[in-house]
Amino acid sequence: MRINKYIASSGLCSRRKADELIEAGRVRVNGEVVRLLGYEIRTKDKVSIDNKPLRTMKLEYYRFYKPTGYITTSSDEKGRKTIYDILPDEMLHLNPVGRLDKDSSGLLILTNDGNLVYELTHPSIKVAKVYRVTVDAFLKVEDLEKLAGGIELEKGKVAYCDCEIIERKKDETLLEITLYQGMNRQIRRMIEYLGHNVVHLKRIRHATIDLTGLKKGQYKPLKPKQIKELKAYLDKIKEKEGI
Repeated sequence: MRINKYIASSGLCSRRKADELIEAGRVRVNGEVVRLLGYEIRTKDKVSIDNKPLRTMKLEYYRFYKPTGYITTSSDEKGRKTIYDILPDEMLHLNPVGRLDKDSSGLLILTNDGNLVYELTHPSIKVAKVYRVTVDAFLKVEDLEKLAGGIELEKGKVAYCDCEIIERKKDETLLEITLYQGMNRQIRRMIEYLGHNVVHLKRIRHATIDLTGLKKGQYKPLKPKQIKELKAYLDKIKEKEGI
């Protein structure tokens, strides 16, 4: 296993943070400083960070139904409420996989498994995130085609999505949108490009994990079967993409 993945899998930090530790010369293998991100760890190798043995933490996995009105960070300079104002003290060390903005609700996966966070959020691994989105307009098929075809939200960055109409009224449309990207406020910006606004946005599924059985503000640990299915899903994507 590569050393950055090995460190992230211990639960100490994310894979990106592990890269920073390695590049800073703070990681040793069998007493020797290692700066090569692709260094392969063997079973008997002893890894240390800042001369302290790397200890494997108990990996924890939860699903959480984020209500609107909360931001997905541990603290905020503006004094806004965060998801950690809802979560109990024993879960404050867990990291959210991706984000939902203040006005959005729905599923967040929370974990201290840095490698899982990396694989669920890295742009090269096309993980499906499914949303129910209410738009303040009667959308036409041509609108959906524009969303699927791609919209350049930033120079050189094209946003796209799979989109299905669930219900339409005179001045409102309920959509099911699937993203495989992670651009900031992507859905809201894409709908604004069409000249409309998002009224409600809720994430209902991330990879194989969904909201079934959860109420707003509620959290539940993932069952071993759910964790196994999630990791198998990621392995299948990586194999398909040749990662």
